[in-house]
Amino acid sequence: MALNPQYEDIGKGFVQQYYSIFDDPANRANVVNFYSATESFMTFEGHQIQGAPKILEKVQSLSFQKITRVITTVDSQPTFDGGVLINVLGRLQTDDDQPHAYIQTFVLKPVGVSFFVQHDIFRLALHDV
Repeated sequence: MALNPQYEDIGKGFVQQYYSIFDDPANRANVVNFYSATESFMTFEGHQIQGAPKILEKVQSLSFQKITRVITTVDSQPTFDGGVLINVLGRLQTDDDQPHAYIQTFVLKPVGVSFFVQHDIFRLALHDV
């Protein structure tokens, strides 16, 4: 498969769609539809999870309701299988907590004419040394 020439638009469009669903408490559970039942991995603050059912459990276990997010940059690269690597740098605030910088990286894997999230790594950028 060749490099996808639309990787920038795919990356930005995916991020916009993903966060509009994730940031809405009434729709948050629907982010599971981006993941494969068996071929998706998520690492959330160092905890690794495999498969959409376990990812849904993690998403539903998050205790916050309100989230305010500012995206600083979305950097995308094509992958050699036609997919897209996406790195997001931003700042988020949940409920009444302090705002924190975060980094989230996605790998979108092509399947037919669409994609699924094969890899998702999320980490708050905390420097408690």
